[in-house]
Amino acid sequence: MIQVTVFQDSKKQIRGISCKGHAGYARYGQDIICSAVSALTLTMANSVETFTDDPFDGSVEEETGNFMFRFTGSISPESRLLADSLVLGLTSIQESYGKKYIHIRYKEV
Repeated sequence: MIQVTVFQDSKKQIRGISCKGHAGYARYGQDIICSAVSALTLTMANSVETFTDDPFDGSVEEETGNFMFRFTGSISPESRLLADSLVLGLTSIQESYGKKYIHIRYKEV
């Protein structure tokens, strides 16, 4: 199962996201859920880096499937939209395939 943690501030604005594990939907290399989560998370991180000046820390571990991203300063409206879009996509995957493969939780930071 992919375990997603969305880190939010007291105003419910996304400050970061963590994804750990593999979905287990299919064999490694053929798992469409893992592929979709990877595409969404990496596109969001690359988009923040390319289209904004917002500072962040991030890491990806291909072997473990771990992804970590957190904003380290102020967040522009563009980055808020990108982060919200990521969570929308992940939520859609969870609704389509179930919490057996991807589980999203929210944590206030």
